[in-house]
Amino acid sequence: MKKILVVDDQYGIRILLCEILQKDGYQMFEAANGVQALKIVEEEQPDLVLLDMKIPGMDGLEILKRIKEDHEHINVIMMTAYGELNLIYEAMNLGAITHFAKPFDIDDIREVIRKSLSV
Repeated sequence: MKKILVVDDQYGIRILLCEILQKDGYQMFEAANGVQALKIVEEEQPDLVLLDMKIPGMDGLEILKRIKEDHEHINVIMMTAYGELNLIYEAMNLGAITHFAKPFDIDDIREVIRKSLSV
């Protein structure tokens, strides 16, 4: 069973994604901040991380850098409510495989997850 970690400071988004993706057969984990996210990455070694760009404290780019330092094989998809292209480009350069703008279409996310985990 593939493991997915959802990192977002918005509780509703974490619950929505976890519920839907769990029904798709994934083992789900969630984190509200960078410290929790990095702990789960170390303990559970998820196959994919859905990572919000704007998180209080340690932001998405910093979390992405730290994940990729020790776990280059983990796929990371960025989520952002902001159209900040420079941050998106930076995330892609740091190793994110793609990004989604919020609000997102859940079917689009499911499709990208399915494709990235079937490789």
